[in-house]
Amino acid sequence: MKIDYHTHHDRCGHAQGSLRDMIESAIRLGLDQIGLSDHSPFFNREEDHPVPGMTMAKSEFALYVEEMVRLRDEYRGRIDVRLGVESDYFHGWAEEYGRIYAGYPLDYIMGSVHYLNGNGFHVFSPKLWKQEGLQIEKTYSSYIRLIQEAARCGQFDILGHMDAVKGLNILPEGNLHELWDVTARIIADADIAVEINSSGLRKPCGSWFPSIEIIERLVSLKVPLTFGSDAHAPEQLAYELQRVTDTVRELGVREWATFQRRRRIMVPLPSRML
Repeated sequence: MKIDYHTHHDRCGHAQGSLRDMIESAIRLGLDQIGLSDHSPFFNREEDHPVPGMTMAKSEFALYVEEMVRLRDEYRGRIDVRLGVESDYFHGWAEEYGRIYAGYPLDYIMGSVHYLNGNGFHVFSPKLWKQEGLQIEKTYSSYIRLIQEAARCGQFDILGHMDAVKGLNILPEGNLHELWDVTARIIADADIAVEINSSGLRKPCGSWFPSIEIIERLVSLKVPLTFGSDAHAPEQLAYELQRVTDTVRELGVREWATFQRRRRIMVPLPSRML
């Protein structure tokens, strides 16, 4: 099946196009399933919309889900629309976020680490990496441990862009192979899927999230994989899908993880690509 499970639209404030635009683009591309997964509100903040331009407001979330449901029903028979959200992982907040999501008919929840030090700097923010006295290796280690927590928390179906900390191509001097090995085992033990996110090719790091070395670790541990373009505009949908599919096939992967009402369903990789 041709799928894309990581997409954004204008409600989050930093993407272009509507949910309908994304679905229409998916149909033109011949996708079998399109996952809608805009950024969750900051449910860990008192304000309705503390950071405009990064996420939707809390008061928008119910409207977002209602719109997804309407579009899913409207497009039934033309394309399979799956209802999702990309949820920020914040230490100590997973259960509260999970309680909120339980009130909505979501097909999947993608857990991603965007912020270090609580709700401070975004991992793609140059300001984070220009802080005086910043220890790069320590920052990487802190990020990876948040990924481990996200995998263990039991609230997510998919881990999103799990090594996005490398996005701006500011790299530690030492290698973190042992920490990534431990992380891969934690993910396998948690029985959570991992997306291969192709958007890193559009960032300074110039590589997928996660890197091929981490993908190989995950495959060796039989961690289920899915695909996400992290599209922030309709023309970015299914970005690199063919190359990602070819690569995982060479590694012995034969199925993608898909989700319906929080239940994982493994489907065959496509025999013919876009």
